Amino acid sequence: MSPARPPVGDRFRRFRDRLAAEGSDRPEAPRQGGPAGTDDRADLTPPPQRTAELPGRRAGRRGGRRGGGEELRVPEATFTSYYGRPILKAPVWKWDIAAYLFTGGLAAGSSLLAAGGQLTGRPALRRAGRVTALAAVSASAVFLVKDLGRPARFHHMLRVAKPTSPMSMGTWILTAYGPAAGVAAIAEAAGRLPRHGRFGLVGRALPSVGHAAGLLAAGTAPALATYTGVLLADTAVPSWHEAYPELPVIFAGSALASGAGVGLLAAPPAQAGPARRMAVAGAALELYGTHRVETRLGLLSEPYRLGRPGRLLRAGRLLTVSGVAGALLGRRSRLVGALSGTALLAASAVTRFGIFYGGVASARDPRYTVVPQRERVNARRTEGGSGG
Repeated sequence: MSPARPPVGDRFRRFRDRLAAEGSDRPEAPRQGGPAGTDDRADLTPPPQRTAELPGRRAGRRGGRRGGGEELRVPEATFTSYYGRPILKAPVWKWDIAAYLFTGGLAAGSSLLAAGGQLTGRPALRRAGRVTALAAVSASAVFLVKDLGRPARFHHMLRVAKPTSPMSMGTWILTAYGPAAGVAAIAEAAGRLPRHGRFGLVGRALPSVGHAAGLLAAGTAPALATYTGVLLADTAVPSWHEAYPELPVIFAGSALASGAGVGLLAAPPAQAGPARRMAVAGAALELYGTHRVETRLGLLSEPYRLGRPGRLLRAGRLLTVSGVAGALLGRRSRLVGALSGTALLAASAVTRFGIFYGGVASARDPRYTVVPQRERVNARRTEGGSGG
């Protein structure tokens, strides 16, 4: 028979004694809790020279720490990425979506201008507004389909009507507005049709049909002008999301200003009264809204003041003021009116592009995502502490 094996406890003690004997030949590192040998627990704190090599850390001594010794303090992190990836995915939209924002507003403002000309007996305003509305909404559809990739995707969005989704509501708004604007514009060709025969019957019916279609397009125009502002604010992009009260105001003012620009360009001074009033109202809304997004949002206002977005919004402000001043002071001059209309159209375009690029800039910089989140967390903790 084989000899009896020693108990497990004896084997463990021998193993421990052997490890202790081998370890006694190695130089012993000083322990941070006091002189060597005063504490049997292994000290896992890295030596001071190793601590100094660790980036982003500071070593310091604090009184009152259990066991004393050296403590590592990690400074506040500066977030640049999340494991090599952006903290927030920036919008994949390109310039064509900014152009879509402008053309949609232009179509809405032109329909309102046409309705004003229609109701006040100003045919030049009515004709210019209807034709521009159809051209602008057609361009808007091209930009939208270009972004979607396939025209069928627009059709697929019509399968559902979701009131809580700005994209779904925007699809239905465009569906209601587009045909009405198209019929109203086609009705302007009634005077060129023959007066007899089948075309004569169509020509006699078109004015009445165009009148109803023009009012329908004007009725949906405010929703068309502002839903894109709601759409941007509904995203996670910091400077868009936080500006949710101002973006619809800015886009409504921009739409009115662009429609006024069309009227000042196309109508003689004697018929441009409604266009001048639209210019004043649109400029007031646009200037108020842009001032708010540049000053109210704290840190998130920076993207609207700096870089390309800041330059675009400042240019839009200058063009808006110039256009309104020319519209009011040059009431009898066709040339001054045309220059004022051009300035208002340009102001509407650069303002929309400035808002668009400001949001994109805020999504690309992690600071605009992390710092407001920390401020909200700290505010909730403060409120919770004071409430307790």
